[in-house]
Amino acid sequence: MIDLELNEKTEKVRANMKNLAKTLLRPISRKYDLAEHEYPKELDMFRSLPIMGKPKKKDPAAAAAAKAKKPADAEGGKIGANMSLVLSTEALCWGDAGLLLSLPNAGLGNAALIAVANDDQIARFGSKWIAMAITEPQSGSDSGSISTTAQLDGDHYVLNGEKIFVTCADRCDAVVVWATVDKSAGKAGVKSFIVEKGTPGFKLEKLEHKLGIRASDTGTFLLNNCRVPKENLLGNPEVVKQGTEGFKGVMKTFDNTRPLVASMANGIASAAVEFLKEQLEKAGYKLDYSKSVHNMSSVEKAYYRMEAEYEAMKLLTWRAAWMADNQQSNNLEASMAKAKSGRMATLITQECCDILGPVGFSRKQLAEKWMRDSKIMDIFEGTGQIQHLIVARNVLKLNSSELR
Repeated sequence: MIDLELNEKTEKVRANMKNLAKTLLRPISRKYDLAEHEYPKELDMFRSLPIMGKPKKKDPAAAAAAKAKKPADAEGGKIGANMSLVLSTEALCWGDAGLLLSLPNAGLGNAALIAVANDDQIARFGSKWIAMAITEPQSGSDSGSISTTAQLDGDHYVLNGEKIFVTCADRCDAVVVWATVDKSAGKAGVKSFIVEKGTPGFKLEKLEHKLGIRASDTGTFLLNNCRVPKENLLGNPEVVKQGTEGFKGVMKTFDNTRPLVASMANGIASAAVEFLKEQLEKAGYKLDYSKSVHNMSSVEKAYYRMEAEYEAMKLLTWRAAWMADNQQSNNLEASMAKAKSGRMATLITQECCDILGPVGFSRKQLAEKWMRDSKIMDIFEGTGQIQHLIVARNVLKLNSSELR
C-alpha cells in the first residue's frame, strides 16, 4: 500500500523551502531572467551546504538488509529523503526554476554520484558541484547513440567528443561525461566519467542564450584527447556485450532525477495556477467547488481543469519518490511523472497567460516567464515522447529493440 500522507517533519521541510522561495528566489527572479549568464551572488550562502544531501559511504550489509526488507509495511511504508527532495524542489521552483538549477552542489552530476559512485569517488568528489554532460550534436534523446569516445591508455581514459546543452557548465567544479568505451557493444559500452574543470583537453566552448530558465547557465564542452584517471569511471568498467547492464547502471540516475524534473514542472505550474486564482478573485470571480460544471463560466472551468491537472502531476511525482524511498523500482513511475508534469506544466502556464490577457504577457508580472521556463521541463532529462516510449515498453513488457 502506498501512503502519501506527509508527516510533520516533511511538512516542515516543505514550509521552510516555500518561505525561502518567497523571501529569496521570487524577489530576484526577474533580475536574473534579464541578466542571463550573470551568476546569482545571492546564492553564495548555499556554497557550504550539501544541497543534494551529502553522499554517504555505502554499507553493503545495510544495503542488502534494506533490499531484503519489505518496502512497504503495515503502516504504508516511509516518507524519506527522495520525497523531501521532491517537495523542496517544487517549493523552490515556485520561486524560480533557473535559480534552483544554479544552487551550488545541486547539479545533476551530484545525483549521478549519489546513485552509482563508490566510496573512494564519494570521498573525492562529494563536496564538488558536478554537472551532467550527455547530449551531443547528433545524440539527444537516444542516450545509447552517444559517439563521444573513451579509450583506455594505461592508467587513464582518453576522451574525445563534444557535449552540448550542459546545465551549470560555467559554474560547476566537475562534469559527469557520458562516453562509449566500445562502439561495437552499443549501449553496453556507454560509461560515465567524472572530468574535473581545468583538466587539459577539456574546454568550455560557449554558453547558450535560451528561451527560459535564463538564470541557469547552459554550455558546450569540447573534449580533445582529454586524459582522465581510470578511477574516475563511475560504475562497472567491464563491457558485457550480451546485455546492457552497464548502461542500465548509468541510466539509474534518471530514475532519481526524473521525479525531480517533474517536481520542477509542478512548482512552476503551481505558481501560475496560484497567481491566476488571485487575479480571478480580484476580477470578481467567486470560485465555488459545489457548482455544477454546467452552471459555470468557461474561465472557471479552465481554472478547475488546470487545478485538477496540477493535483494529478503532484501525486504521480510523489508516488515515484515514495517508491524510491521504499526501495521499489520506479522506472515506470518516474517516466510517467516526468511525461505528465513536463507536458501539463507547459499547457497550464500557456493557458494562464491566455486567460490573464495583457497581464499574462507583461513583464510587470512573472506569468510570461513561467510560460517560458516551463517549456524545457518537457524536453530535458528525456523528452516527453521518450517518456511515453519508456512507459509503453514497461506496460507491454517489450525491450528497446522490440518497441522503438
